[in-house]
Amino acid sequence: MVAAQTGAEVRGVLRNGEQLLLTMIIPILVLVGFSAAPLLQVEGSRVDHVAPGVLALAIMSTAFTGQAIATGFERRYGVLKRLGATPLSRPGLMLAKTLAVVAVEVVQVVVISAVAFALGWRPAAGGWPSAALLILLGTAAFSGLGLLMAGTLRAEATLAAANLVYLVLLGVGGVVFPVDRFPEGVQGVLDLLPITALSTGLRSVLADGGGFPAAQSLILLVWAAVTLALAARTFRWE
Repeated sequence: MVAAQTGAEVRGVLRNGEQLLLTMIIPILVLVGFSAAPLLQVEGSRVDHVAPGVLALAIMSTAFTGQAIATGFERRYGVLKRLGATPLSRPGLMLAKTLAVVAVEVVQVVVISAVAFALGWRPAAGGWPSAALLILLGTAAFSGLGLLMAGTLRAEATLAAANLVYLVLLGVGGVVFPVDRFPEGVQGVLDLLPITALSTGLRSVLADGGGFPAAQSLILLVWAAVTLALAARTFRWE
């Protein structure tokens, strides 16, 4: 039952034009635009800098924005209530949603990486295991935030808030523009954001060839623990 629901969730994402725009098209446009055009001044190759940040953006778009909006409207229209009353239990439904998010993210990473390779991206050798762990932690953190929002706000409020947060974090979370370009007074706060931790961590292991980013991993772990715990306590199914 979980596998069947997971498949239905994945098909729903891939068939939804708005979801596809968030999960695939916008990240690829950001990747191509900032890698090919001289809009960004960074040391070394632009695509080496941009690609890890775009991977982080893709994870946020699926685990947070897309999941929050879809779950919010499913709650509003009673879909979650009806599914929760079927032989597929509520924990099973949440597991299916989580597996669907991971499945979509695998497709995202493959497609975005292929486009980045075509643009000349050459990630550091040996960085992918650390990147995979960062992506899992980022997925947990953003999923917790998305479910917390979808389970407590009205669907329309979730739609507006999720898109607003997406745009703000895209601009200030180190996805494209390095955090050190911002005023020193706000850099410490920006470093604590989950998108900053994920994009910085991925850039460290894939672009710079650094060791495992323990600080960024800890930030993501704290976000995941706090948001998932709050979502579990406050989520309303109807």
